[in-house]
Amino acid sequence: MTIWRQRLPVSHLRRRDPVLRRVIDTVGPLDITRWTKLRPKDPYGSLLRSIVGQQLSVSAANSIFGRLKDANGGRSPTPQQLLRMRADRLRACGLSRAKVEYVRDLARHVLRGSLDLPRLRHLDDDGVREAITEVKGLGRWTADMFLIFHLRRPDVLPVGDLGLRRAVERAYRVADPKPAELEAIAAPWRPYRSMAALYLWGSLSVDLPG
Repeated sequence: MTIWRQRLPVSHLRRRDPVLRRVIDTVGPLDITRWTKLRPKDPYGSLLRSIVGQQLSVSAANSIFGRLKDANGGRSPTPQQLLRMRADRLRACGLSRAKVEYVRDLARHVLRGSLDLPRLRHLDDDGVREAITEVKGLGRWTADMFLIFHLRRPDVLPVGDLGLRRAVERAYRVADPKPAELEAIAAPWRPYRSMAALYLWGSLSVDLPG
């Protein structure tokens, strides 16, 4: 099932959680392309884009990824192309030294076959997380973004995402919610926690009623 089919998940979320119902009604219909239009469709490109976006705003990540594409003739670099790019050229695109090492390690894993990208689609969510986090610098957040935006899995709760934590803090009036608190709040959202996360991210740009 894909989270991009919204009617059933939204109906479920509105019915199960009155706070989230208020968020959904305030945000209104989601424009999914807001999150997906700049994300590459291939799994390698999607993971590369997620590394670029670690700990950055969407606009900053888009800017850096755009410069990375420009440095490669307007296209997202393949693993081979990325490994041929000098470190100073990658740094000039806006990547930190750590992220330069992360994107190179990703490229090496893909070329060696130790990260079997076509196989990821056939794994369960935990299996995808385990495979992705074998790459240096790729943690739970990157795996969760891949599950939501590339594989479009319906029941992913990215507890490590700062934006989601801030949105929950704002909507549920919980100061600095920890992962266990997020899991408890999100329990009624199952099996559509991915859609709930999208709405909560969307709520950061609107005024919620008191």
